[in-house]
This record gives sequence, structure tokens and C-alpha cells, in this order.
Amino acid sequence: MTAADHHRATVAINPNASFGRNRDVGPRVVEAIQRAGHTVAMLREANYELLRREVEHAVTAGTDALVVVGGDGMVSLGTNLVAGTDIPLGIVAAGTGNDMARGLGLPIGDTDAATRAVVDALTREPRVIDAARVKHGELTTWYAAVLSAGFDAVVNERANLMTRPRGASRYIIALLRELVTLSAVQYRMVIDGVPREVEGMLVSVANNTSLGGGMTVAPGALLDDGLLDVFIVHRISRIEFLRVFPRVFRGTHTTHPAVEFVRARSVEIDADDSIVAYADGERVGPLPIRVDVVPGALKVLV
Repeated sequence: MTAADHHRATVAINPNASFGRNRDVGPRVVEAIQRAGHTVAMLREANYELLRREVEHAVTAGTDALVVVGGDGMVSLGTNLVAGTDIPLGIVAAGTGNDMARGLGLPIGDTDAATRAVVDALTREPRVIDAARVKHGELTTWYAAVLSAGFDAVVNERANLMTRPRGASRYIIALLRELVTLSAVQYRMVIDGVPREVEGMLVSVANNTSLGGGMTVAPGALLDDGLLDVFIVHRISRIEFLRVFPRVFRGTHTTHPAVEFVRARSVEIDADDSIVAYADGERVGPLPIRVDVVPGALKVLV
């Protein structure tokens, strides 16, 4: 895209935004893009599934950019519709976690600045980053940030069911509640073709550095290196887990003897226990799954 182009942008707004403090952000984004001389289609629906269908129609019909207004759930919606295409994804962070925006260096906590960043980026070439493709059963799901397949996914599921409090503290409360029944899981993994048995507390497969509103699970992850960072916490006691966990926020957990990182292009994960995988905060489905990095699969407006 060049500065001389007139763009057709599709703006998809989080269905829950109308009930929150950011309910006016979507219309302001639309107005700002229009003022910059572009054509905008604003999509708002009563729920995510209706919105996903409408956005899918817009992408299929043809649009020059998809801008999502919300948190990582909206990033997930957008990623699943434009990954592998030439349509760039713009993000106006107005959600709870905003981990993808954080990883891309986009404004957090300032929706006006985030809107200006998207409008400015419409006139520049998009950044090209990797995305991860998850095969689960007959289905395929894309994600841009982090997939969780263990205790972190269980916490995510509980946090998603909570309405209060807002922000990262919700994940901490969910974690403390789940710690009561925390136990190690017997994983069967294949990492770049090499089988492994792992008895661990959690397994994450990261393309981005953080999840859960700034928990830096994979501080060394790069969005465009063609690799995934597999984060494993091996079996430890609950007390020791509680000691390790606060270090995740600072990204200083990497030196703990129970923590392991493996860089890989493909990861297969199965477990004896009933584990549900989450990607970018959204439910993917039960194990087994296979995750492959697809280099350069996603264009983003930054």
C-alpha cells in the first residue's frame, strides 16, 4: 500500500464493547479513517459468531485492510480470517489483555493513540510476521500470540468465565483458585519430529512474548523468526509453582531449573488428562493438537 492509494477498510468492533467503558471507541476509529480519506465499512453484531460471519463475508468480498477494535479475542477473530492472505490486520487495543498489541509495540491504554497508529499505518507497507496454524481433529485454527495447553489453559478457561475484576488481576485470581487442584500432567509431544514424554505443569507454544495481560511467558520469542518457542514447566510442587509464577510477569523465570524452552517449527501435543487448548485467549479444543509455524503468514498495520 502507498500513500497515494484510497483504501477500503473494514472495522470490526468487539460485540461486548457496547457494555464497557470503551463502547465509543469503534465509531471514533471509523470516523478517523474516514477523515483520512478512506472508505470504511463498520461491522458490529450481537455476538462473536455473528460478527465473525459478517467479517468473513467482507474479507471474501474484498477489503484492503481489516481493523479490529477490542482485545486479543478480536485479534484472534481477525487472524483466523486474514492469515495467509494479503489483507493486513490493524489492531486498536481496547480489551483486557491486549497482548498482541503489546508484542507489536502498539499503543496500550490509549485508544486515541492506537487509532492514530492504525490510520498512519494505512499509508505504509504492512509489517509481515509469522502465524501459527493449529490442526485439531478436522479443524484448523490460526493464532498470532500464544497457545496454552496445560495449567495456563485451565486458568484461561476460568478467567474467561469471570466478569470481575477487569484486567490482568482476573488471571491471578483464576490462577489462585485453580492452584487448589494443581497437579502434573503426563504429556506426549513430538517436537520437530522428535518424540518426547514430559511430566509437566504446563506447556505453551509461543509466537509472541506474553499472554494474560502481560505475563511474559516467552521473553525470547520473536514474531518474525520462523520459529515457535515451546515453554515447558516440568513437575514441581504447588509451593514451588507459586514461587516461580510471579517471575513470569517479569520474564525472569527462564533460569528456573524446572523451566525449559525449545525453539521449533512444529509441535504435536497430547496428554493422558483431559486438557483443552487455548490460543490467543480463545478456546481451541481438546488435545491432541499439532501446531506449525507459517513464516510470513500475517500482515499487520504498525
